[in-house]
Amino acid sequence: MPESLRTRLAQIEVHPGDPARNTARMLECIESASRDKVELIVFPEMAVPGYLIGDEWERGSFLRECEACADEIRAAAGRMLVVFGTVATDPSRLNEDGRVRKYNALYVAHDGTFLHPASGPYDFVVKSLLPNYREFDDSRHFYDLRKLAAEEKVPFSELVSPVIAPSGLSLGCMLCEDAWDTDYASKPLEALCARRAHILINCSASPFTLSKNNKRGRVFSAHAERHRRPFLYVNNVGIQNNGKTIFTFDGSSCAYDGQGHSMAAGRMFEETFPTFDMPIDGRPFGDPLDLRTDGVAEAAQAVIYGTDRFMKSCGVRKVAVGVSGGVDSAVVAALYSRLLKPEDLLLVNMPGPFTSQTTIGLARRLAANLGCLYTEIPIGDGVELTRRQIGAVTAASADGVLTRTLDLTPFMFENVQARDRISRVLSATAAAFGGVFTCNANKSELTVGYTTMYGDLGGYLANIGDLWKTDVYELAQHINANLFGREVIPAGTIGLTPSAELSEAQNVDMKKGDPLLYPYHDSLFRSWVEWWNRASPEEILAWQAEGTLKEKLSLPRQITRFFPTPEAFVEDLERWWNQYRGMGVAKRIQAPPILAVTRRAFGFDHRESQMGVTYTRKYEALKKKLLSGQTKWFRAR
Repeated sequence: MPESLRTRLAQIEVHPGDPARNTARMLECIESASRDKVELIVFPEMAVPGYLIGDEWERGSFLRECEACADEIRAAAGRMLVVFGTVATDPSRLNEDGRVRKYNALYVAHDGTFLHPASGPYDFVVKSLLPNYREFDDSRHFYDLRKLAAEEKVPFSELVSPVIAPSGLSLGCMLCEDAWDTDYASKPLEALCARRAHILINCSASPFTLSKNNKRGRVFSAHAERHRRPFLYVNNVGIQNNGKTIFTFDGSSCAYDGQGHSMAAGRMFEETFPTFDMPIDGRPFGDPLDLRTDGVAEAAQAVIYGTDRFMKSCGVRKVAVGVSGGVDSAVVAALYSRLLKPEDLLLVNMPGPFTSQTTIGLARRLAANLGCLYTEIPIGDGVELTRRQIGAVTAASADGVLTRTLDLTPFMFENVQARDRISRVLSATAAAFGGVFTCNANKSELTVGYTTMYGDLGGYLANIGDLWKTDVYELAQHINANLFGREVIPAGTIGLTPSAELSEAQNVDMKKGDPLLYPYHDSLFRSWVEWWNRASPEEILAWQAEGTLKEKLSLPRQITRFFPTPEAFVEDLERWWNQYRGMGVAKRIQAPPILAVTRRAFGFDHRESQMGVTYTRKYEALKKKLLSGQTKWFRAR
């Protein structure tokens, strides 16, 4: 057995649903590695088919294409060890849905063959732990090693075995979740180490989430140090989606030595091929672990990368952005200006009856700073025509017994303006421009449906739809300071009172605007949406009664600074919970795809059912105590 192994981590871009394209890239990498005398090359999980491809797994022609591609890689391996992930089938068995048996599999190709794990019925490694949380839905399509062990009537640990190379090197191969086994009864990594695997290899297809790399580094470093073995982690780059949610894959492939130190990290969001001589005998080869957490810079990088890849996958070359003078549309416009030529980016300001000269001026200044195309198209005549038309309508039954005169309330007229801007003006302008138009909604607005259906909720992609409003402000500052090194988003925009400007009650010059108190509501909504064990109004009132609400939600100040009375606090809580669980769900179902950045992006990452609004009995009891004065309105901890 060699003392060291020339190793390459192939952090490639995987194109979902395109096995031939992915395989061609892998064959190029294998040929290059062969020239460089590489002895072990490791590709990501599902490198051939892609990972998030919906129910494409149900097509026989697609599965056959993947199998043919795997055979091409086997034939090209030569004397190198080629580790890669793909789908494997067993036509002699069925899944529990009656379709052909499919496995999320990992192959080790060498010298024209697939090396057989030391035990088990196949010449590939079967994924043991299939995640079924967040965006993952693996057991819908794949059979796991735990089920296979039960079917074969053998202990699970008996089927978990290393792949032995001709040199005697023992490869402990795992697929993604198999190394995240904390909450599972089965421990594939422990079983591989018990069977004396010399190297631990984890092939992943792991979507980017802010600071996931920090946790992964701690977990994988601890594995390597505890078992005193090198640990290789390979992830892909690119984007993949499940229809409603777009996920970026950041790569960040890494090698850990037996002391838990790391080296050869693949750069984020780039195809990279870290290559190094890896000692087999336990000698250290890495540096102390860098456990920095992600911040606004990484969020910006993910949004720009994901937007760019999504545009290319859709064939989008021109983009129109409705700019209001506010921070959301300004951030979106600035991000697109990093990806498009000035002549391919059109900013459209659509002033209405309540639009101020302040915001019009800010929109003009933004366009001038970005150097792109700009136009103003007033909506006043259009919305007045709608008001006159509807105001003149009388509806009647055929026999004339039932009659009703229609009228638009001021609230309805606000929605008329929002829809006129987007559905009529911006959509037509984008079409005339030869492009698409954007959705500028943020996560705060999407959480409670503070957007107009068929209005500002429209667009081909919501690329800041997974960022809270407070995140958007931070991103605006980062764009100026770091992406451009100058003020492209006007300071007046960042300091502006957030407002839709759809009524006199939303007059920005008088500091009137949105009903949301973002420093408080973003923290509240995050507890409903993103927490692993999500909160509800019951927990909010319980924490207030305990005097711990400020700490639980990480609020900048006590709740009494936001609301003067218990009645105002409860009224606000129920208003937004009703929106979140009520009409907000219907709006999110019809929203454009959202680019995921944080935990629990709306869409397939945050699954919802239109069940209506409910409150627990404990909540009602807590509410009664609070409003009757039995619970102190404020009690410091």
